[in-house]
Amino acid sequence: MSKAAETDARIRELALNLRLGGTSVVKTYKEISLTDRAEFVLQLLQKLWDARVRDRVERNQVKAGLLRTKTLENFDCSCLELPRNLDLAWLTQCRFIEAKQNLILLGHPGTGKTHFATALGLQACRLGYKALFKRMAVLVEELSSAHETGQLPRLKRRFEKCDLLVIDEWGYLPTNVTGTRLLFELIADCYERRSLILTTNMPIPEWNKIFCDERLLMAMIDRLAHHGYLIKHMGESYRLSHSLMK
Repeated sequence: MSKAAETDARIRELALNLRLGGTSVVKTYKEISLTDRAEFVLQLLQKLWDARVRDRVERNQVKAGLLRTKTLENFDCSCLELPRNLDLAWLTQCRFIEAKQNLILLGHPGTGKTHFATALGLQACRLGYKALFKRMAVLVEELSSAHETGQLPRLKRRFEKCDLLVIDEWGYLPTNVTGTRLLFELIADCYERRSLILTTNMPIPEWNKIFCDERLLMAMIDRLAHHGYLIKHMGESYRLSHSLMK
């Protein structure tokens, strides 16, 4: 393929991405009396497309409820203890989302679980995925309220639109029978359809202390673990080590 043909093909692709009509743009720009008109149009459309992608990523990050200062660039990955044969790039490149896999981030308070989960959510948005960040207590409250007001199907449709659901502070507060059932339904709906990230300081065998229905708890663990990885966060609390109260 000649240089001119390659340029026309790229212009047509970008124009289609921008919904400008690829064939008409290629035909029209050739009518412009400019020596380097092809390069001009190519650069123009590339800049338009790049700006649109940036705007979409920013919108998705805002909708996700992610704190955008907690990025992979300022996270110390040396605190992570990964399962055998799991490459860090599998996580940081969000390939686990494409595979519909789950992550359980386990560690003491202050060891970077929320930061890493947030950073993965931000990275997912950069790669074109849709993410949603919720603290477990808030999530249970929203599910319970929607259930009581008949709005649960509408709320579930919101979760169905995301590729990654991050549930922070899993197990910090106990849940009642209704909360446990609603969480189970959410986990079951996500199973093999979208990825989940849970952050918790409670080992899985102790989850029965916060969920009152052991049958539903085992069903949740079964679905989370089937396509899931346990990521351990080691070391001391960042907040305590940088506290002013010394």
